[in-house]
Formats: sequence, structure tokens, C-alpha cells
Amino acid sequence: MRYRQFGSTKREVPIIGQGTWYGKGDKRESAVLALRSGLDLGMTHIDTAEMYLSGRAEEWVGEAITRRREEVFLVSKVLPQNASRKGTLTACEGSLRRLNTDRLDCYLLHWRGDYPLDDTIEAFQQLQSKGKILSWGVSNFDAPDLEEARRAGNYAGPVCNQVLYHVEERAVEHAVVPWCEKNGAAFVAYSPFGHGDFPAPHTPAGRLLKQIADENNATPRQVALQYLLRWPFSFAIPKASDMDHIAENAGAGDLELTATQIEQLNKMFPLGRARQGIPML
Repeated sequence: MRYRQFGSTKREVPIIGQGTWYGKGDKRESAVLALRSGLDLGMTHIDTAEMYLSGRAEEWVGEAITRRREEVFLVSKVLPQNASRKGTLTACEGSLRRLNTDRLDCYLLHWRGDYPLDDTIEAFQQLQSKGKILSWGVSNFDAPDLEEARRAGNYAGPVCNQVLYHVEERAVEHAVVPWCEKNGAAFVAYSPFGHGDFPAPHTPAGRLLKQIADENNATPRQVALQYLLRWPFSFAIPKASDMDHIAENAGAGDLELTATQIEQLNKMFPLGRARQGIPML
């Protein structure tokens, strides 16, 4: 597993982490086991949120990292409807309690809401001054929102932006990726395999992924994941509850694509035109 500095935090973080956006069919025991297996394979960046399963996902993460907290780069998120100055402080305390920890390595605003960014970020900075969070960032922000957040934080943040990004959805490359590069922020891809729209093996895209995978002794999913990590400031947080998929995700951390292979993928999955806003789930 390769590591990179996570934005301006000075922390070296694995390029592939673990998402915890669980559905109704996911069970606590299997989720905890999966997270622990991921930790064993070097995926020590764990991302969760107060929204996921109405807080139960944070409880599952807290159980999974028991006696292993020092290994983990732990991230959670506040919902926009809770992101007033006071509400953010309260929400963070709730997340810390459910996660059974005294601190978050990074705390994110889940998406832009109605509360002023100034208020949310002032709460982040207050939490940071007390050591309850070690850094703060955002999720689902377009470039203008990122710039507003940077100014609200007195040009000291955010340290990351977490967005929807996969081979069939590259819209963020127009403005978000360049903003992160220019401002030293980590670019974090969630849902890196899409939602039921990963290229099928019989399609031209599926055949190209298989061809490149064979050239690298890898799998198509590993190729697709590594393609998203081609910038030195990029990370991905796939969710997996299947043990085989967990090992497959971790294996992508050692894969390196050639310039020719990246160009082939660029052509197969066109960037498309820039549009207002960014996609989110």
C-alpha cells in the first residue's frame, strides 16, 4: 500500500481507504469484521458520517477500531442541517461518543447547506483548538464553494474535498481537481466504482479494463481504482463488505499504470463538458 500526505495535515495516509456508507442489508458483525480485515491490509483511512445508518455506522467503526485507534486516520462528517456554529459542536460530540474516541483526524461538512460557511468553519476551528478534531475539510463542494471555504478559514483550509468520482463520472476534473492541486488539498473519491454502472465485461470499456488488467496482473476493478489515483494528491474510499473485494481494493494500492494505459482510459471514458455544480449521491 502506498501512502501520501493528506493535504496540509503532515499525515501520511494510504491512498486507498475504507468507506462506510452501509445499506439496509449490511450487518454489524460482518461490517466490523470487514473493517478490521481492511486495517490488516493497510487501509487505515476510515471514512464515516453521522448520516450513515443514522449514526449506527459510526458505532460499528468504533467497535472495529477498538484497541487500534492509533493506527487509524479517522474521518467523519456533520450533516448540513446540523452545521450551525452550536450544532456543529454538538454533532461532533455525538460522533466522538459513537466512535468511542477523543478525536477525529479530519471532520467534514457533508455538503453545502443553508447555514453560513463562516459559522460552520468557526466551529471547526474551535473544535480543532480543543484537540477534538485535528483538521477539517468538506465534501461535495464545487470550486467556487471551495474558494469560499478557504477564505472563511482565513486561507488555512479545507484540507480535503471528498466527491463522487469514478470512470464514468469525471466532471470534477474540470475545476475541483485543479483547485485541490493549486491549494494543496487532498482530493478524495467516494463511490469509486459507481452505483451499479461499473463497465460490464462484454462492453468495449469492460474489455479495455480487462486488457489493461491482464497487462498488470491485476483485475479490472483495480485498474479503475488506480486510474482515479493518478494525481499525487488523490485518495479513494471504496466501501466493501465482501472479503474478496476488500483484498482486491487493497491490492490496487500497489498498482501503477503506464502513461499509455492512462491515455487509453482517458479516451475510453471521455471527460465531457463542464457543467454547473458537481454530481453527488
